[in-house]
Amino acid sequence: MTIGFAMCGSFCTYGQVFPVMEAVAKNHTVIPIFSQISYTTDSRFGTHEEHIHTAENICNRQVLHTIEQVEPIGPKKLLDALIIAPCTGNTLAKLAHSIADGPVTLAAKSHLRNGRPVIIAVSTNDALAGAGENIGKLLSRKHYYFVPFGQDDAVNKPTSMVADFTKIPDTLAAALEGKQIQPIIL
Repeated sequence: MTIGFAMCGSFCTYGQVFPVMEAVAKNHTVIPIFSQISYTTDSRFGTHEEHIHTAENICNRQVLHTIEQVEPIGPKKLLDALIIAPCTGNTLAKLAHSIADGPVTLAAKSHLRNGRPVIIAVSTNDALAGAGENIGKLLSRKHYYFVPFGQDDAVNKPTSMVADFTKIPDTLAAALEGKQIQPIIL
């Protein structure tokens, strides 16, 4: 199977996400996709060059990072599933409102035309605030599946939630069968 693995700008989670990308790549062909922010931004969690290099080494292929590169995903039926990990509040909002203005959101839109699963691994500081509405919208839509997620620091960041990235492979397996892994909320 061919799996798209899209990364958005929640850089603090990359250290948890890359090992899962590697685990998925052991069993599947993985096509890495980066949002514009992920492809160009350095942070205290590493440079964009380091992140690109890591993804390309794991997947043994170049990172897709432009609209032109991801547009053929749907028409050519390139993916069996698309994982978005981490999926930021910004990306959640765009997906919930059918906005496809970047490589990750267009990859999802293009892929969804084939009725194939999109796996969302949430990482947002406002999941229990503004992003909650968008999570709810996507939970009610066909072909979206959520990696189980929960509050990551209820005392200091009471509206923040993050996926348990180690559950991505199990969520992927269930989504390929048209099932949502349970429980969704940890």
